[in-house]
This record gives sequence, structure tokens and C-alpha cells, in this order.
Amino acid sequence: MRADSIRPHLMTGSAGPPLTVPKTIPPAVMVPAEQARAFLLNQHALAAPVHPPGAEGVRALLRQLRHIQLDPLDVIGTNADLVALARIDGLVRGDVYRHLYPGHAFEHWAKERCLLPAEAFAHYRERSLEAPWWRHVARVQRLPAPVLRAVLEEVEAHGPLTAAELTDHGAVEPLDWSGWKGTAKASSMALEVLWTRCDIVVCGRSAGGKRYDVPRRALPDVARSSPGYTSEEGFFRWALTERVEAAGLLSRAAGAHWSMLSPVRVSSLPDTLVAEGLLEEVVLPGASRRYLAPAGFRARPVTAPDARMRILGPLDPLLWDRALVKQLFGFEYVWEVYKPEAQRRWGWYVCPLLHRGQLVGRLEARVKEGVLHVEKLWREKGVKLDDAALDEALARHAQACGARKVRRPRARVG
Repeated sequence: MRADSIRPHLMTGSAGPPLTVPKTIPPAVMVPAEQARAFLLNQHALAAPVHPPGAEGVRALLRQLRHIQLDPLDVIGTNADLVALARIDGLVRGDVYRHLYPGHAFEHWAKERCLLPAEAFAHYRERSLEAPWWRHVARVQRLPAPVLRAVLEEVEAHGPLTAAELTDHGAVEPLDWSGWKGTAKASSMALEVLWTRCDIVVCGRSAGGKRYDVPRRALPDVARSSPGYTSEEGFFRWALTERVEAAGLLSRAAGAHWSMLSPVRVSSLPDTLVAEGLLEEVVLPGASRRYLAPAGFRARPVTAPDARMRILGPLDPLLWDRALVKQLFGFEYVWEVYKPEAQRRWGWYVCPLLHRGQLVGRLEARVKEGVLHVEKLWREKGVKLDDAALDEALARHAQACGARKVRRPRARVG
């Protein structure tokens, strides 16, 4: 496969020239819904605890999940907090960042902006030499080259630093994308460009914002490692297999679950990896949609779901593909945080509830004055919520958020 067959439409957004389709592609495998559910729950570490408590568990979890999607909203913990708290014992709010930074993780574009294991850094650094990441060119065009050099030199000399701690280099024209306004500070935009290029990395997060440093200090074990290939094709082969591992079942239909790899979806690379036995193509009963799965996924050990109820973050990897969630779990999931209030069916920041392998309800909660307030609680139609399991889950979450009490209403049908 020619790498330049993929690259043009990553840069321009066009479909790009067609690639040669492999002559022999194994037929898609029909997987029963029950088997697919069991695989996904285990793939996403949601069947039962499989990693030790604390820092060791968080680091192992990131290696297993590959991507933990980031979101700045912090209502009962950020999405990354919620992903970790649902799977690892012995954590409090913010530990996911404290245990991963510095040295064990970095941030970049994957399924949107994500936490990625340190071992992936070499792949991103190699790709960043040429990649036109989201809005990268527009940012570079707004910034004088001397500002970029000055900010990099300042981080090299004095890092780790936050944007607020940098020398002020004046203002630039902010990005405006469908009403979303970017920063107008030249130094902050320079940080974004340098971060995109992997010249600097995020090495910590706190109330003061993201902290940046150069890779040789923040990721000393991998800063100079090699990805093991020299072509763009090598990056895309690696990135697609990683995305399939992260999704468990990656729909071949277009959607947010492809994100930065959307152009790869319409190339011949998925068929090539299936033909080579590196991925499998899967279909589910009663549906025409096809999925990519890790090679040998049916032979992976599965554990039966335990009795613990889990509060899932709104961007939990189990929820990435809403059509798949509906098909396998019978759960209609919508994240309504950006909808006007009058158009919301459930609420602003709603978290699904997972119990014994099923999505049984959802809640909207806040932490205020030492109390975890569950403002709204819904159960799925035909489901009787296990009150004891729910109370235990809320008590665990309250403790993780530093709350002393829990207040919740009775559940209503969602």
C-alpha cells in the first residue's frame, strides 16, 4: 500500500484516490449479541476489577483501554476521573492525572483529545513531523515564527509551565470554528502548536490549567524511542489496530468513533488488515452494519459481570458508538450537554448506570457543600433498580469526590 494514498485526504478532507483492495478477504464472522456484550465489557474492564488499586491500576488501565477521552467539564469528576473511578479502587477525584503525569501518559488526538499511554508517544512524534492535525495550519499562519521559538525556549529553560506562567507575546486573531472561539493569546496558541507537533507535552493538570514540559523531562523513558517504521503507512496500520482495540468493536460506518482516522475508514487499509489476519470483520444478529474487531477476540478470556454498580462517564469508551449500545444493551444514549435545556430529554450532564452487565439507568448529580446531590434518577423501562447496589455506588463516588453525604430521589422511568 502506498502511504501517499491515505495522506492527501487527511490533509484536505477529500476522499483521496482509491487503494487497491486485497483479492481475498475472509468472510465476516457472525457473533451472538450475548458474546459481543461479554467481550465488550471485558475489553473495557467493566465486568469486574482486573487491575490493582491506586497508581499501578490506573497505569495498567490506560495501557488496556489505549485511549481515555478528555473533557474539561468537571461536575462529579471529569470524564477521565469517571472512567478510572468505575474501574479502579482506591482513587479520589483527580488521581487519574496525578498517577499518570508525568512519565506514564501524554495527550493527543485519537478519539478526539485523549490520554494516551507513554508507549504511544514515538508513533505520534513520528507522525507529527508531517501531520496536518486539526486546525494546525490555521494556528501556524497566525503566529510569527519568533514567538513559537521563544515559547519553546522558555519551556525548555523553565518548564514545566502553565500558559499563565509564560511571557506575554501579545494577541493573535483567534480561531473561529462554527461559533467556537479559540485563544487570542499568542503564547497560548504557540503552546497548542508546539503540543500538536510533540515538541512539548502536557505533564500535569490542576486547577491552574495544563502544565507543559519538553518530552525529555516529562517522558524520559520514551522521548527518544523509535516507532519501528519510517512510513506514514506504518503509522496508520498501528493507529487503526489501536483504535479497534480501544473500541472493541469498531463500526465500519462513519461516526465520531473514527475521528482523526475517518479518511482511513474509506481507504483499503481496513480490508488489508482483515486479509492479513490482523483484524476480523464482525456482524451482529439482525443488523447489516459491519464491525472491525481485534484478531482472535473470541478466544480472549471473559469474566462474568460482578454485582457492583458502576457510574459511567458520559464519554466512557463503552458508550462511544451509540448505535452499538442501543443494539447490544437496548439503551438509548444521548449526551445532551450541548443541547438547549428545552430540547433535552434527560439532562445536562447525565451518567449511565451499569449493573450486572446491563445499562439499567442514568443519573444527573452535583457535588455541593460536601454533599453528592443526585438531582435526577432514571431507571430503564422494565428494570427494578437495585437500591443497595446504587447506594453503595453513590457512597463510593461521594467519598472519591470528598463529599460526606449523599442525597437522592426515587428513580423514575427514563
